[in-house]
Amino acid sequence: MSATSTEHDPFEALDAADFAFTRCAWVDAAPARVYEAISDVSAIGRWSPNATDVAFDEPGAGPRVGAWFSGRNRRDGKEWTTRSQVVQADPGTAFGFVVGGAEDGIVRWDWAFRPQGRGTVVRQSWHLLRLDPVLGTTRADLDALRRYMTSSVEATLTALAEWLTEERSGPQ
Repeated sequence: MSATSTEHDPFEALDAADFAFTRCAWVDAAPARVYEAISDVSAIGRWSPNATDVAFDEPGAGPRVGAWFSGRNRRDGKEWTTRSQVVQADPGTAFGFVVGGAEDGIVRWDWAFRPQGRGTVVRQSWHLLRLDPVLGTTRADLDALRRYMTSSVEATLTALAEWLTEERSGPQ
């Protein structure tokens, strides 16, 4: 993009690679436990303010590369269902999936887990892989989506950290 581009660039002039971010949080759990929690996609509703009713398409499929799962999402009063495919499943190290599948996906989500002290630094990333009018048709639309998703990831990481701390503490 040129330095003269504006937030109202034509859809065709936008570059999906411009719309990505990463956030990190420390959680009070070992990398293997954090991976186990994140890769259990059916649990995402515990942490995510936007995703619910997530499950692997094949019962017992589990977090393995190539596995598909579906879930409901909500944003701005709208709800929809997505299908995603696991593209990385390295226990205790990394987990990733692509909404829409590895071949023609629209968004990639990644988590990486690094031990630090008695806990783990969790790095969560969101990358727009291709433009699609359903996500927005202007730079302003896509900037707003990225801001919204950034806020969602920050809320998810906070909720995950709290849940893992409570789980570790057990009933009082």
